[in-house]
Amino acid sequence: MNLQKATSRELISLGCEFSTKLEEINYLVDKLDAAGKLSSREEYYKAVLERESLSETGIDMGMAVPHGKSKAVREAAFAVATVKTPIKNWESIVPGNEVSIIFLLAIPESEAKSTHLELLSELMTRVSNPDYLERLKASKTPEELYRNLEGGAAEAEKSSRTYAKTIVAVTACPAGIAHTYMAAEALVKGGEELGVKVYVEKQGANGVEDRHTAQMLRDADAAVFAADVAVKDSERFDHLPVYKTKVAAPIKDAKGVIRGALEKAGREGKGTYAGADGGNAAASGDKTSVGSEIKQAVLTGVSYIIPIIVAGGMINAFAVLIAQGFGLQELYNMDNSWLWLFRKMGGNTLGTLMIPMLAAYMAYSLGDKTALAPGFAAGIAANLINGGFLCGMLGGLVAGYSVRFLRKAVPAKGVFAGFVSFWVYPVFSTLIVGIVMFFLLGNPVAWLNQSLIGLLSAMSGSNAALLGAIIGIMVSFDLGGPVNKAAYTFCVGAMAEGILMPYAAFASIKMVSAFAVTMSTLGFRKYFTKEEQEAGMSTWILGLAGITEGAIPVMMADPVRVIFSLCAGSAVTGAIVAMCNIGLDVPGAGIFSMFLLKDGMGGLGNALIWFFAAVLGAVISTVILVALKKMKYDKSMRK
Repeated sequence: MNLQKATSRELISLGCEFSTKLEEINYLVDKLDAAGKLSSREEYYKAVLERESLSETGIDMGMAVPHGKSKAVREAAFAVATVKTPIKNWESIVPGNEVSIIFLLAIPESEAKSTHLELLSELMTRVSNPDYLERLKASKTPEELYRNLEGGAAEAEKSSRTYAKTIVAVTACPAGIAHTYMAAEALVKGGEELGVKVYVEKQGANGVEDRHTAQMLRDADAAVFAADVAVKDSERFDHLPVYKTKVAAPIKDAKGVIRGALEKAGREGKGTYAGADGGNAAASGDKTSVGSEIKQAVLTGVSYIIPIIVAGGMINAFAVLIAQGFGLQELYNMDNSWLWLFRKMGGNTLGTLMIPMLAAYMAYSLGDKTALAPGFAAGIAANLINGGFLCGMLGGLVAGYSVRFLRKAVPAKGVFAGFVSFWVYPVFSTLIVGIVMFFLLGNPVAWLNQSLIGLLSAMSGSNAALLGAIIGIMVSFDLGGPVNKAAYTFCVGAMAEGILMPYAAFASIKMVSAFAVTMSTLGFRKYFTKEEQEAGMSTWILGLAGITEGAIPVMMADPVRVIFSLCAGSAVTGAIVAMCNIGLDVPGAGIFSMFLLKDGMGGLGNALIWFFAAVLGAVISTVILVALKKMKYDKSMRK
């Protein structure tokens, strides 16, 4: 995009003297109005102030980019001003930024999704080159700055393609959806701003995407694991210093993560790349504590069983709905009928595969592919002794750590390496799992599991309401993150043991955050950015499908206010469903769950309570969030 076409010499001012950002903004608005770019100065000025109240427009390196999108703008344009005395009180993304050059963007509301993004992207790409920005600041006349807008473009583009360092990164979250891709985008963008080339491999719901090539791994200076689950084929990175962090960290501070990786690389250096297996190079990543390993193993197991639960649950749900809707109950119960086969396929996917899959991929998290076989065996053992989820988790840990032990005790080297890897490890690890599960810890853990189920069964009234409220807070605390997944695991585990209330509450609560974000952003637009409003248009649809991640963009923009609001409403929803003793034994059915509810008042009563509990929770969250946003907005307007 040619920046000169969006401005003019008359819209450029140098060496101004202003003490506050409002004086500077007023001055530049007058410039745009005098140039005929505005149909209503006051309306556009109001749009700029509304944008200022939402988040910082100061950036870094002495730059600020205030902007307003309004119907009062006749055509997209921007005005530029430099100041003699930097403005110190301009709220900025980078603390301590003293603003000395301001770009005020005026965008027609109809071009908010096109011209605005294109202009802002082009401007930010160019000024990320310090030489280009300094050339603009050093301009002596408006004519010179106008020429430098394009005169330095070639140098800026060339600079953006020259990278001092290279990082290979992996992003992965338990669900493999929102966080995985948001973290990847943030790392690439942060790398561009720092002059570091970042290649990101996304290990998400669609498998491994953009897998690192051998050349990337060979040339990289460091690796970043931004993951809440085990990284697949992590031995590929054994020759590199590995900086490990949570998947949310790059979303909040990508440049900080990249700097941390480069500092680690400077301290440790890197080894020699020996191919896809990593050779014998020593891993130089941070040593992970046992507690962190176990947590990561659980999250990995949960991430792999989510598709199993959703697929099995939906097939089961549709079999039930077809039987009820078309009066086919007899066919539903007839052995080997087509409807009976679908019912059994869905039920066995849940009942037979769920715990073995959980145990297998927990083991995989700890011991890689070699641990899959003993992990599956551990899950089968848990089913055999009716040990439930707790036994399955125990078996997965035993399988993973036993494989690790065998690798140290019997290294796979020399001519027998293949035999050791494909026979000794899985066979002996499976034997260890069987001994532990059948003769040592399996039965005590199974007893503990049954005791927990008994306790849950006895919960009613206020006790049930408290449990429902706690589930509500956990579900909406991190919208698909580890806390949410912990609640999910608990509810699915309880359902597998015949305790149906927790999952019914969970399924209703998942709609709260989505509905609340839609109500807030579309009903009270002035407190939210255009991007947040756009996110709100679709979150309600995701909520109907039982997906909470759609609310993440709004949460990341203002985490404290949003998390508090969503948790408050979700706690009320969970308490209502729990107090009414509504149950659900079909997971992953989304809005269709309302036709499959059990216990409680039965039929229509359950459906109405379950759905409107979510709506009420969303209304409560909306009221709290809007009130908090209004306080923030009013405070900013008084400055």
